[in-house]
Amino acid sequence: MREHVSSACSFFFKVNEKGKSSLEPRQDLSIIQAVELTKQFGNEVAVQDITFEIPRGAIFGFIGPSGGGKTTTLRLLTGLYEPTAGQVRVLGKSPKEFSQSTQAKIGYMPQLFALYHHLSVWENISFAASLYGVGWRRKRLLNSLLEFVELAEHKHKLARNISGGMQRRLSLAATLVHNPELLFLDEPTAGIDPVLRRKFWDHFEELQQQGRTLLVTTQYVGEAVYCDYVGVLSHGRLLMVETPEGLRRRAFGGEAVDLRTTERITFAHLQELHHLPGIDGEIKYLNDTTLRLIVDEASTAMPMLLEWCQGQNIKVESIEEYLPPFDDVFVELLQGETNGA
Repeated sequence: MREHVSSACSFFFKVNEKGKSSLEPRQDLSIIQAVELTKQFGNEVAVQDITFEIPRGAIFGFIGPSGGGKTTTLRLLTGLYEPTAGQVRVLGKSPKEFSQSTQAKIGYMPQLFALYHHLSVWENISFAASLYGVGWRRKRLLNSLLEFVELAEHKHKLARNISGGMQRRLSLAATLVHNPELLFLDEPTAGIDPVLRRKFWDHFEELQQQGRTLLVTTQYVGEAVYCDYVGVLSHGRLLMVETPEGLRRRAFGGEAVDLRTTERITFAHLQELHHLPGIDGEIKYLNDTTLRLIVDEASTAMPMLLEWCQGQNIKVESIEEYLPPFDDVFVELLQGETNGA
């Protein structure tokens, strides 16, 4: 389980005389702030009224289906798109106010491979370094970056002759040449195998440990577990921002505990279980001798359940907290939002 960055996600907004929110800059607490951010292309609304804040030093993930607004949001934050409405501050400034020194603090890895296929791995990363004016330390720095992304043995290969996964790693290295403190990574793990995806997240966690803030978009909802905070985007709307544990709680109404006994628990026992403190959610049979209970806190519910079973002369074979896969969590969250709309 990830140890999360202390939350600085409380919002510091003020309401003007027209009743609209505006940003009250607090860059000491957050590195990104967005209020009622909207982007429209003609009659199509790509992003609508999204509000969020990202604390320094966090890994923040935008997760959602294709076309949900993830890439558009990143482009709004980096200044590639102008918002139709709303406000955004990155590193304390509006993107349209970015100075060269502010831009030098930002690294952006686009969704598609944007380097040169006819150049070698080394030539590509060296060219990227030259764009940022990396000086006398360049050779040592670039060798270090290629070691970091495990491409040192391939540095003389042409970019067109390396695999898609290697191209993604090369893109990451090029994003890091100027030592940015804030990274925007647009679906960096798209189209690569699960083993390599895990390696990417190892890289991201190491970058976080070096003091960087990362905003990562992904369609792979299972990657939520690697984030400190997750924003769920669907159809251009930000449905929620939560920790991974918070997403599970919101999806299922609490935490889940699996209780396995030697004999089937009777209906009368089920009725009693529903009246125990902290067991306010659903109780269902997984099989004849196993129950899944939704509880307020698994850590306090499990010893209470063991004591209750002992008092009822029910022999327990096992009891453990169940962590639902994030695929299931995501489906529950989207269905809940649809039903509540």
